Amino acid sequence: MEKKNLWRRATVKSYAERMHDVIVDVAGKLASSLGLEEHSFGDWPCQFRINRYNYTKDTVGSSGVQIHTDSSFLTVLQEDECVGGLEVLDPAAGEFVPVDPVAGSFLVNIGDVGTVWSNGRLHNVRHRVRCVAPVPRISIAMFLLGPKDGRVSTPEAFVDAGRPRRYKEFNYDDLRRLRLSTGEHAGEALARLEA
Repeated sequence: MEKKNLWRRATVKSYAERMHDVIVDVAGKLASSLGLEEHSFGDWPCQFRINRYNYTKDTVGSSGVQIHTDSSFLTVLQEDECVGGLEVLDPAAGEFVPVDPVAGSFLVNIGDVGTVWSNGRLHNVRHRVRCVAPVPRISIAMFLLGPKDGRVSTPEAFVDAGRPRRYKEFNYDDLRRLRLSTGEHAGEALARLEA
């Protein structure tokens, strides 16, 4: 039994390390696409999470995860390929739409720190999870949280006369506490951080 647990730990650790490389690469490409070359995210802390939802017949149609935005910079998510349930808000229509799982792919979304860091060029994504079938659902997420020192601010390259600084500098942990204390989990807390 212990040998099996060691193998599982080694597998999860290897997967998490590779996901770290993926999320750092994606973040670098996002920065580059915005004109910020050679910006490194390699020392930004990450959080790795495996979510298991134990749905039953009684929970079909209910919420698995409340409406929220991720507080982090960026999320890379491996969805359960057999069970859907992830929905994102279509801001134009004001309605949630399902995100059907695609085998062998990852879903990438921007969180609150990404919105602040990019001075509003990148947009956080409101989303939720709904129970769509009475079966277990598993998702695996890697979150790129924020700068190593915890100080979140917009790089000077994203601030100019045509696009003034939208948000004050803040500490990532303070954002998390603000979201918890106010119950503002769907991006509303960013309004309290406007410059």
